[in-house]
Amino acid sequence: MGVVDLLPKEYGYVVLALVFYCFLNFWMAFQVGKARKKYKVFYPVMYATESENKDAKLFNCVQRGHQNSLEMMPMFFVMLGLGGLQHPLISASLGLLYVVGRFLYFTGYATGNPQNRLKPGNSNTDLKLVQLISHTKQRFKHLSKLVTGEFLACAAALAQVPNNCKHNKGISFLALTGLIVCTISLGINLLRA
Repeated sequence: MGVVDLLPKEYGYVVLALVFYCFLNFWMAFQVGKARKKYKVFYPVMYATESENKDAKLFNCVQRGHQNSLEMMPMFFVMLGLGGLQHPLISASLGLLYVVGRFLYFTGYATGNPQNRLKPGNSNTDLKLVQLISHTKQRFKHLSKLVTGEFLACAAALAQVPNNCKHNKGISFLALTGLIVCTISLGINLLRA
């Protein structure tokens, strides 16, 4: 009996949510690379200084948006993976919500105005989200055969959440809090077994 046989069948959705975050992270890293060239901030410099670069704030906003996502990534991965053992569909849905929230946070921050990281639903962000989804779909058409209608319906419902949420940071916080609750539920059930 292999490890896969021990996991709930729906745990595959948890794995896919984790992979979607990895694609988002690659995309954000690519955006930082483009910003390095555009604003002439070369390695190994992590952040530009305004005394040396007139575009320091613009670059630093892109860099900080990605860095913040990297800082939160370990907690997200652990909560998603563990919470998904007990509640795979809920955790996968919350994982997708978290990915959307992180995307909105990054694209808002990358405008050069740090306050935009908190504002959902501007047309530039919506266009970039559509482009990212389209690019991912084109590159990984074979993945669409693996995703069921139920999972896609859940993802479509989650895509509407940013339009109804006051802050981008709130979307990610809500999703991460839900994943923590799923993980607590797993811990309690393990202790009772």
